Amino acid sequence: MANNNSSNNQINVPEAREAMYNMKHEVANELGVTLNNGYNGNLSSKDAGRIGGNMVRKMIEAQERQMSGSNGSRY
Repeated sequence: MANNNSSNNQINVPEAREAMYNMKHEVANELGVTLNNGYNGNLSSKDAGRIGGNMVRKMIEAQERQMSGSNGSRY
C-alpha cells in the first residue's frame, strides 16, 4: 500500500520547475481555465484533471519526437 505521508506533486528534476510552471499556465490558457499565480484551491477537479492530462499528453508527444529524432518540441 502507498505511503500516504508523501506528496506526489514533487518535481523530480528541479531544473524543470520553471518549464513545468509555464507549461501548466500555457495549457490552462489553451483550455480557457484561469489560474492564479500561487494557490488555486478553488480550481475544480475536472479542470485540474484536464490541465494535468493535457500536460502529460504534451510531454509524451515531446519525448516521442525526441526519440524519433524530430526536433519540433518546445519542452
